[in-house]
Amino acid sequence: MTVQSPKSPETAGETDRTRSVVDWRLAAATGAFLVRSGPVVPRAEAETAVTELRELTVEAEAHVRELTGLGDGLPLLPGEVVDRPAWVRSAAAGLDALTSKALAREKGPFAPVLAAGAGVQTGVVLSFLASRVLGQYDPFGGPDKEGQLLLVAPNVVAAQRAMNVPAKDFRMWVCLHECTHRLQFTAVTWLRDYFADEVERLVGGLADADGFGDLLGRLPDTIKDVKNRRNLAELFQSPQQRAVFDRLLALSTLLEGHADYVMDAVGPAVVPSVATIRGRFTERRKGGGLLDRVLRSLLGIDAKIRQYAEGAAFTRHVVAHAGMDGFNAVWTSPNTLPTRAEIADPDAWLRRMGR
Repeated sequence: MTVQSPKSPETAGETDRTRSVVDWRLAAATGAFLVRSGPVVPRAEAETAVTELRELTVEAEAHVRELTGLGDGLPLLPGEVVDRPAWVRSAAAGLDALTSKALAREKGPFAPVLAAGAGVQTGVVLSFLASRVLGQYDPFGGPDKEGQLLLVAPNVVAAQRAMNVPAKDFRMWVCLHECTHRLQFTAVTWLRDYFADEVERLVGGLADADGFGDLLGRLPDTIKDVKNRRNLAELFQSPQQRAVFDRLLALSTLLEGHADYVMDAVGPAVVPSVATIRGRFTERRKGGGLLDRVLRSLLGIDAKIRQYAEGAAFTRHVVAHAGMDGFNAVWTSPNTLPTRAEIADPDAWLRRMGR
C-alpha cells in the first residue's frame, strides 16, 4: 500500500556523524530498505483509508477533549498518513532529536565506524517495528521538531483485515488512541520538556564510558538480583539511573494506559463495535510465531503490552473513585505523576493526592 510520505527532517547524524553515537541517517536508510511492503490494496480502498485517517484525527481529538476535559482552546489539527518507510525515517529523526544531547559523546578516529554500526542495528529494529506500529504521536518529530502525529495506513488496513472488524470503526478507534497521546503532550505544557530531560539523564548515563565500567563492576551482584527485575534494561543501570528509569517507566505506563482507557471510554456512540474491536485486538497482541515472540521479548514489546493493561487499570480505578477531574490531577506537575509503585496501587496515589 503506497502512501504519499512527508519529507523527513534532516537528522543531526547527517550533518555531523562523528558527534553522535548513532548514525541516524544510516539507521533511517537501513530501516526503510529492510522494511517489508504493506498489504496489496485496491487503489480506491487505499485512497479511502488515507482520507478517512487524516479526517478522523480531527474528529477523534474532539471526542477525546470532551471526555478528558483537556486541550480546551487548542487548534484541532489533522494527522499525517504515511507508509512504513516514511514511519522509519520519521522515527529515526524523532529519536535523533530526543537523544541528540545525550548521545553526542562519541569521539576519536573510530567514532564514525561505531556510529555506523549502531545505525545499522537501530535500522534493523526500526524495520521490525515499522510493520507493527499503527500510529504514534512523536512530541519531537515533524519539520519543526515540535511534534507530529503519524498514522501508518498499511498497518491499520492490515490489522483491520486480520481482525475482520468494521474499517471506519477501527480507524476511529486507532485515531482516538493516538490523539490522546497528542493531547497529553500539547495540553500538558511541561510534559514534553520533562520527558526529554529524563530521557537525557537515562541515555546519557548509559552512554557514558565510566558508567559502562561501573556496570561491569556491579554485574555479578546485579545478575544475582535479576529475578526481581522486570526486563533486561534494568541490568544496565546504576542506582541513580534506575531511579530515572522507574520514573520514565511509570510515566510511559500512565500515558499508554490513559490512551487505552480513553479509546474505549469514548463509547459505542462513536465506535459502535468497540467491544468487538477491543476483544480481538487484545488477542492479536498475544499472537505471532516463535521468532516474532522472541524479537518482541528482546525489544521489550511484551513489557509494553503489560504497560497498556497496568496503566489502563490505574486510570479506570482513579476515574471511578475521583472522577475525571480527580484523575487530571496527575497532569498538575512532575510531582503529581504516579510512581511505579503507585501505578500498581492506585489507592496509594489517591491518598497522596488527598482524594
